Amino acid sequence: MSNVTMEATTILSILKKKLAFLSGGKDRRSGLILTIPLSSDQTSMEELSATLDYLLSIPSEKCKARGFTVIVDGRKSQWNIVKTVVLMLQNVIPAEVSLVCVVKPDEFWDKKVTHFCFWKEKDRLGFEVILVSANKLTRYIEPCQLTDDFGGSLDYDHNDWLNKRLVFEKFTKESTSLLDELSIINDSDKSSLVDKDKSADCALLPSFDPETVLQTGHELLSELQQRRFNGSEVGGGQGGPAWCPMEEELLAQPQVMKLLDSLREQYTKYQELCRQRNKRTQLDEIHTKVMQVVTWLQGPGSELLKTHQTIGDSMRAAQALQQKHEEIESQHSEWFAVYVELNQQIAALLSAGEEEEVVELKALQQQLSDVCYQQASQLESRQNVLQAAQCFHSTTQELSQQLDGLLGMLCADVAPADGAAIQQNLKLLEEKLQTVEAGLASLRQKGGLLLEQMCNQPSWSLEETESPAGEQQDNVQHIQAVMEEMQLRKQRCEDMVDVRRLKMLQMVQLFKCEEDALQAVEWLSELLDALLKTHVRLGDESQETRTMLDKHRKFVDVAQSTYDYGRQLLQATVVLCQSLRCTTRSSGDTLPRLNRVWKQFSVSAEERQQRLELALSFHSAAERVLHQECVDPESLDEVDSSGKSLLDRLTVPVIFPDGSEQYFGSPSDTAAAADGVRERLLLVEERRLQLQEVGLHNDNVEEKLNGQEMRLDVIGEELSEKEEQEEEEAAQQNEELERATQDC
Repeated sequence: MSNVTMEATTILSILKKKLAFLSGGKDRRSGLILTIPLSSDQTSMEELSATLDYLLSIPSEKCKARGFTVIVDGRKSQWNIVKTVVLMLQNVIPAEVSLVCVVKPDEFWDKKVTHFCFWKEKDRLGFEVILVSANKLTRYIEPCQLTDDFGGSLDYDHNDWLNKRLVFEKFTKESTSLLDELSIINDSDKSSLVDKDKSADCALLPSFDPETVLQTGHELLSELQQRRFNGSEVGGGQGGPAWCPMEEELLAQPQVMKLLDSLREQYTKYQELCRQRNKRTQLDEIHTKVMQVVTWLQGPGSELLKTHQTIGDSMRAAQALQQKHEEIESQHSEWFAVYVELNQQIAALLSAGEEEEVVELKALQQQLSDVCYQQASQLESRQNVLQAAQCFHSTTQELSQQLDGLLGMLCADVAPADGAAIQQNLKLLEEKLQTVEAGLASLRQKGGLLLEQMCNQPSWSLEETESPAGEQQDNVQHIQAVMEEMQLRKQRCEDMVDVRRLKMLQMVQLFKCEEDALQAVEWLSELLDALLKTHVRLGDESQETRTMLDKHRKFVDVAQSTYDYGRQLLQATVVLCQSLRCTTRSSGDTLPRLNRVWKQFSVSAEERQQRLELALSFHSAAERVLHQECVDPESLDEVDSSGKSLLDRLTVPVIFPDGSEQYFGSPSDTAAAADGVRERLLLVEERRLQLQEVGLHNDNVEEKLNGQEMRLDVIGEELSEKEEQEEEEAAQQNEELERATQDC
């Protein structure tokens, strides 16, 4: 076996194959158990030999002296491979092997074993070899020391063992190398102190990060103290004692602890060395950087600010000045960053209390702070002025645009379509005026704020107590001139708004009059339509007819009031058009429509009144004839003549002034009114017959009665024909309604 130390990384691919492993189990002599699981595939003897060399390099010499028990699992392999592996053990680890247990299949090797007996070769091999079944392996090894492959209870995870082995070897290698480097660096510190000018930065940089290596070592030690190196829980199987068979041989806790202690000691010295060297170099660097910062801030930095004091005359100019100021701030921020860093370094040196030049450091710190705070105050003041100037110019620009929009609206002709459009236009005008007033108030506020910011600017230095007066005065005059100009423009717009408001209110009134006049025409048309369609009945008696006549007169009075109201509105429209000088607008066809509808209504109302008066006369005469005992025949004839005249009047249409005709109601309504008249005529005629029967002689009674009966029959036939005609009309209307429904 080679004495050269092997690393897992060099044969990592071979170790992953698990050709052999140390599970941590021990035999009854406390010797370690080495397991060689042979598979059905061809096993490379070179790889197996390399695996065995690595595994045997792990235990200590004391552990090796107790010997190994080797388990060769040949249940999945061929006999010749098993035999080769056993013979190879003679060359690889002959002195360390105490016993080799070959786990055989149950049925396949019996004949072959007779040709080769390992026990006869014990002297030549140097160790004892036994063939045993897996279930009888516990005769030689306790079950708690066997893995589950052989029916034991010992846990073993090969991948976990390999990962932790890699971590251990990496830590050992890095920590050993780091210890050597830190020792060299710390030993060279005395010689480097003699030559202060010589930089030792290269010697102060070890190959590995000490913090990372220490953290890795602590994590590894914690893992080793809590678990076995192969990842199993400390202790035996369930209910077994807390026993770790590889605690001394494989876990390597003492070695890790020793490396950590040495590494912490050297790293502490290294940190102290670095701290002292950094302290020595910081002093000179601080003084140089402080003077650089002070020189630039009092020189070029102050000159940049002194040459930029204007506020601009527009938003674009203010934005350009702001951009230039941001460039100046950017240049200052680099030096302010250096100031912060220097201040922290000085504070750290002062807090240590080990420096002999504490007075000088405090003086440098005070000088640096005074200059930086003064310059920062100048930058902040200038930034506030520029921001206030941008707000002022932005508000000025917005207010100017608002005034231009308001003026454009005032100069445009007002030609709205209706009163609602005028109201909307007037509302928009008021909103624009309110916006202008709010904008002007905001401009005054921001202008005052800008003037205040300009007056509160701090002095530049101890030698200069105030900024250039010429630029300051120009800025103030510009701000005041802008506010005065905006005030004058706003006043002119207000005067124009007052004129426009009065005109638009008159136009609202004009449209309102026109709309109301049109509404009066609509109302009058609706009254006419109601008169012609619904005012058809004449009453069944004189009292009802008289009531209807009174209602008709009131109905006519309402129509008359509507007509007069419409004419008054149209007259007001003419007056408003003259006041507005609006020659393009007039009453249009509203007045002709109003007059036309009124004439039609007047003719219809007059006809309706005549019919009601005629019906009243008829019903009054009929009631007198029917209720009096002695009736003059002339009265009966008068009633008969009046009824026939009324019936004739119902069949006559209303003729309008333009020659058109219109009937009252529908034919059925007219027929119903006529039936009422006929029924009353029939009663009068019966009254006539009664009177004639009393006054005639017996000879003439039959003739007269026959004549009266004939007259009654004629009247009855007329009534029957009328009823049949109405039924036919109703049936025809029903057919037309059904046909229209089917078409839909």
